[in-house]
Amino acid sequence: MATSLLEEEETGCRSVAELVLAAQDDDREAFGELVERFERAVFATAWRRLRNYAEAQELTQEVFVQALRKIRHLRQPECFGGWLRTITARLAINRAVRRAAAISTEPETLAAACVERETPLTAALSSERSTQVRESLQRLRPLDRDTLVAFYVKGQSLIEISNEFASPVGTIKRRLHVARKRLARELGDVCSA
Repeated sequence: MATSLLEEEETGCRSVAELVLAAQDDDREAFGELVERFERAVFATAWRRLRNYAEAQELTQEVFVQALRKIRHLRQPECFGGWLRTITARLAINRAVRRAAAISTEPETLAAACVERETPLTAALSSERSTQVRESLQRLRPLDRDTLVAFYVKGQSLIEISNEFASPVGTIKRRLHVARKRLARELGDVCSA
């Protein structure tokens, strides 16, 4: 029992450099002690960078996993603290850059984000307007109606319409212009009635 107490005192008094050297020789207890000594400092650095408790905890674990894998590459054992700070800063920057923008989940925020763009009123008005346009199209002459339907409903190009009606493109442009004016007049008559 006296031997184990003496060993614990020695372990508690070992310098950081001694612990690093021991960890480099695969001494897991030495690395565990390094984790205990530096965990709060790493967490504080992660918290300052990320401003998120859960992410700072995750990052702290990630830092020590990285440190465990790379500890053999540390040439100056007495610089372990600065080396850990560098790892922490680098991983925090990577995490901050890669994470998605935080979205607040407060009820007011969710309600604002889930706003329907189309209300029943706008849907009714849109439907009524579509009906008025269709009815007004039916009152146009067939050539005007067919030209407007080909361009706006079927999405045909001027060249395609020109080929369909066997007319030059300039004539199709003029027909579209005239047909739009006639449709607007029909719609104006419907709206003023």
